Amino acid sequence: MLNSPPLLSLKGVSRQFSLRQGLFGRQHVLLAADNVSLELARGESLGLVGESGCGKSTLGRMACGLLSPSAGEIFLDGRPLPPAGAGSWAAGRIQMIFQDPFSSLNPRLKARASVAEPLARAGIPAAQRRARAEAMLTTVGLEGLGNRYPHEFSGGQRQRIAVARAIVTTPDLVVCDEPVSALDASVQAQVLNLLRDVQEKFGLAYLFISHDLAVVSFLCSRILVMYLGQIVEEAPTQRLLADAAHPYSQALLAASPAAGDSTRSHNAPPLEGELPSPLAPPPGCRFHPRCPKAHAVCRTQPPPWKNMAPDWRVRCHLPCNA
Repeated sequence: MLNSPPLLSLKGVSRQFSLRQGLFGRQHVLLAADNVSLELARGESLGLVGESGCGKSTLGRMACGLLSPSAGEIFLDGRPLPPAGAGSWAAGRIQMIFQDPFSSLNPRLKARASVAEPLARAGIPAAQRRARAEAMLTTVGLEGLGNRYPHEFSGGQRQRIAVARAIVTTPDLVVCDEPVSALDASVQAQVLNLLRDVQEKFGLAYLFISHDLAVVSFLCSRILVMYLGQIVEEAPTQRLLADAAHPYSQALLAASPAAGDSTRSHNAPPLEGELPSPLAPPPGCRFHPRCPKAHAVCRTQPPPWKNMAPDWRVRCHLPCNA
């Protein structure tokens, strides 16, 4: 974990949902996040990577107070994080950028009004809201376009509006939930460069959620790999790219060769099979049904954390490079 006092801290956080199959079906419990702990320093970029359905977005929504954990604790600057709301002391200090830049914007609001909306909830006077929103639109490269509606912008421009709205309150932390996955590759690069620029300008911390290791490695200094509700590996970005220890991390690298240059990782067998249902996770190591290196112990015993280095740990019985 980090040596400096964390800006954001999750301690043993879990989140479950009750689901009913069919009108008269039995009720099931879905454990979307299972005993997750992490720390994020002020100004740091922390990547959270994994397949769709592994619980990344649920974790992100808990980190910014949009969801309450079923168990565990979340702290911002050492204080318990309250539910999000205009009256919360944390209001404005944590913001979120969502995946779809169109559905996340109100189609009836002009760009300037969308950007200024968080300031209105905070009770900032109208003249100050307008000036601040115009300044943020200029910061993200949309100077003079505040009177346009969302449908008049391209997808990349709409995501720039979402970035401006997220930073208008000068937050400490921005949770980015797949913010470039809906964009073309060239536009992705532009938005990623913008995110890095505004981070340097405003001293933001990012919790950056993605299924793409190449995207995460561009922006983040540290990466958490998530599988079926659990963190299975945590390491500095360059260490993970060069020498991933968990077979799942290696499979993600093999599927994203642009993320690194490790021969070992890129020669890993391709990931086979579907993500098991979180309604009935496998016993033992949750990855064992898809793991080419699984042994008998993997099928029966949940793996403990193993420290590979002071800043590198893996949840695996037989780490690839132990």
